[in-house]
Amino acid sequence: MDEERGNVEQSEEQFIDNSDKTLEEYNLHKIVHVQSMFEKWFLDYASYVILDRALPDVYDGLKPVQRRILHSMDELEDGRYNKVANIVGNTMKYHPHGDRSIGDAIVQLGQKEFLIDTQGNWGNIFTGDPSAAPRYIEARLSKFALEVAFNHKTTSWQSSYDGRNKEPILLPVKFPLLLAQGVEGIAVGLSTQILPHNFNELIDASVAILKNKSFEIYPDFPTGGSIDISKYNDGTRGGRVRNRAKISILDAKTLLISELPYGTNTAKLIKDSRKSITSAVDSGKLKIKKIDDNTAETVQIILHLQAGVSPDQTIDALYAFTDCEMSYSPNACVIYNGKPAFLTVKEILQINTHNTVELLKKELQIQLQELEEQWHWISLEKIFFEQRIYKELEKDTKNWEEQLKNIETAFDPYRSQFKKEITRDMVLKLCEKPVRKISKFDIKKAEEQIANIETNIDEVKNHLAHIIDYSIRYFLNLQKKYGKNYQRKTEIKSFDTIDATAVAVANLKLYVNKKEGFVGTNLKRDDELEYVCDCSDIDEIIVFGENGKFVVSKVSEKQFIGTNILHVDVFRRNDDRTIYNMIYSDGNNGRAMVKRFAIGGVIRDREYDLTKGKSGSKVLYFTSNPNGEAEKVKVYLKAKPKLKKLQFEFDFSSIAIKGRTAQGNILSRNPVRKVELSEKGISTLSAIKIYFDDIVMKLNIEERGELLGSFKEDDKIISIYQSGYYRITGYDLITHFDDDLISIRKFNPKMIVSLIYLNKKEGKYFVKRFNPELSEKKVDILPNGKEFELVEVTTEMLPQLEVNFYKKNKDEVEMEVISVSDFVSVMNIKAKGKRLSYGTIKKVSFIEPLPYEDEEDDDTDSYEEMETEQECVDNIDEAVAKEVFEHIEIEEKEKKKPSTDKEKGEQQQLEIF
Repeated sequence: MDEERGNVEQSEEQFIDNSDKTLEEYNLHKIVHVQSMFEKWFLDYASYVILDRALPDVYDGLKPVQRRILHSMDELEDGRYNKVANIVGNTMKYHPHGDRSIGDAIVQLGQKEFLIDTQGNWGNIFTGDPSAAPRYIEARLSKFALEVAFNHKTTSWQSSYDGRNKEPILLPVKFPLLLAQGVEGIAVGLSTQILPHNFNELIDASVAILKNKSFEIYPDFPTGGSIDISKYNDGTRGGRVRNRAKISILDAKTLLISELPYGTNTAKLIKDSRKSITSAVDSGKLKIKKIDDNTAETVQIILHLQAGVSPDQTIDALYAFTDCEMSYSPNACVIYNGKPAFLTVKEILQINTHNTVELLKKELQIQLQELEEQWHWISLEKIFFEQRIYKELEKDTKNWEEQLKNIETAFDPYRSQFKKEITRDMVLKLCEKPVRKISKFDIKKAEEQIANIETNIDEVKNHLAHIIDYSIRYFLNLQKKYGKNYQRKTEIKSFDTIDATAVAVANLKLYVNKKEGFVGTNLKRDDELEYVCDCSDIDEIIVFGENGKFVVSKVSEKQFIGTNILHVDVFRRNDDRTIYNMIYSDGNNGRAMVKRFAIGGVIRDREYDLTKGKSGSKVLYFTSNPNGEAEKVKVYLKAKPKLKKLQFEFDFSSIAIKGRTAQGNILSRNPVRKVELSEKGISTLSAIKIYFDDIVMKLNIEERGELLGSFKEDDKIISIYQSGYYRITGYDLITHFDDDLISIRKFNPKMIVSLIYLNKKEGKYFVKRFNPELSEKKVDILPNGKEFELVEVTTEMLPQLEVNFYKKNKDEVEMEVISVSDFVSVMNIKAKGKRLSYGTIKKVSFIEPLPYEDEEDDDTDSYEEMETEQECVDNIDEAVAKEVFEHIEIEEKEKKKPSTDKEKGEQQQLEIF
């Protein structure tokens, strides 16, 4: 490179010296082509950033700056804290990139709480507060770091950037540090993101690897929250992890955020990011009156909701519109054998585990070598003094070389006792001992030392022979010493998919001007303007025209649809409960058709036709029914010769609900003049079957999890919690349930809840029965006090209780079964209950209940059976259906015919009246 620069300088000098020459007179062969220079320099730069700046090495899990910081701290280590400014200054001997980058890296290492023991204000990962200046904070290596990360005897060294010092190529880390700490880095053309994992789970997985067993490891974040790892894909490219904050309902108007997603903090979450809570409030997606941030050692963000706002809907909206839910794309790119490589987290852990085994083996081999050298030297000393070989030094010999040879010769009878050769250096070292040490040499003590060393040698050899077992014990010892400080903080869950349009706050008002054909949220106020409903800015709207066509479009401030607007509403996709009733004329003066339909799946901004498509078709009557209501209408026909009946009633419940593409049934072959509502209808839809999925802790209608029952409009759900309270809520699918849920059922006003609870202070068990009261708040079911603990609960009508107890002889356990309804009556919810008086109780639990006939269950079964028959009829051809119903009517008439003369007489009397 210097030679190339020299050529450039020489060319410039030539140009100056020969400024009078023409262009053709220059030596063009001396011109340097910069294309190859840029290519080489860029590759050098990219390689440097990848290998020496941005990516960690798979073996020790450290970037170069982190490795240099730890080495510098090891140099300064004396058991006391050092000013971080001093550590930064010492590290600059090895890292030529400025004190700022070193200081930031030290703070990041310190906040991970693995390798550095900190003192002072090191910032707060929860609030985002920065650390104090390096001159005000102190640090030293942690006990864990000193145990797992340093051993000069097994470390390979290289010269520092200026050649004045030696630095480690890699630290001999005997632990999967890379996966425990996690890492992020951006290089030239490469990036890495490895999420942190749990200390104890990594050790368990390493032990499983050494035992040739299968294992799984998943991320664990210091900020807590919950994660969905269904698409983690072992941390490789293309994987995805979703992380949610922990949000709980304090009361109907207050939410608490107590844990955060990884990578954010309270300042960012509340207002300092694009997806902050404040931004969502300002844009109208959330209705929050006030935010209190009381975060210090733990996260505590209190959200005060506006009046009338659902806390369950707000929780989902927080996940949908703010950083209360964050997504990460893992990309395990590391330096592996001097080159960047993409690995899975399992491969990284296997490499780290086997590297730990090799390092432990290397340490044992060095230890064995040192022990053997100690044994050899002490044995040599023992024979030197015990056999009085040192007397050779007292002989009057003028030749020193001859004396040394005589000493070496004196050792000849004992050479077979040694495992190594006796060298001249060893003899010289023996001869250097002073006379006073010769006189005080204790042969017995030397023999004890030799025996101890031999024991240690045997132990080390045994470890080497069983290196896998030794490594397993090493890992388990680490877990025993440090594992209690690293319990899992992030809960692994399966997340449901939140429909943003369903949880967005309706912060806008939707209007329509049917005369001019405009729909929107910002129309000009005039007499023709009609208010439709409230909506959000991410909603879709559906617009029906008088020509029988409709279109689905996104909410906008102002949009032209057409001057024949008939009906406008907010459109909910996958809504199969909203049923539209319609009567239309098939072409000009054509016959009248009637249909009931649901919309189903549609493409936005595409026009769909609900008629048969004839020119001149027109909608005569139209209603939108959110719960499938079917009304009665009065139909007026146009006057026509020979047409005697000009009006008749029609009940929409008499026809089946079909798809939007169905043409419908013939209502009348004569032209219709008008259609009027005669009688409002009731829902013709069956009750909704609601299921509870205990994996995502959500209600659903997709048949996932436990069936809670068939629900109608006013039905409720009761949920009971281990903490000692219950909630009664509707069956809205966005309802949230706390993590300590132990029972969830369809609420019945007649239901009885039976429970067992323990007074831990007195060691007494109580049984209690009560009718749950309707309430929008949490209702406590245990007496006040921390000493009371809920043991078990049931909603069976006739539960039985099994009590296992010690009577007189505590070695023998007796068992008794009691009927709870006989033992204790139904009480007020605040009653204490009845104590179980069975001496020392070992165990108490509910068992199989007594049989109980519920009349409501029978009605439900017959209703569902009837519903199934109706569904079967709806699926057959209309003509066949007509024959079926006629056949049923004939059978019913046959059943009602009188069988005796007396019954015939009674029937005739009834007919007269």
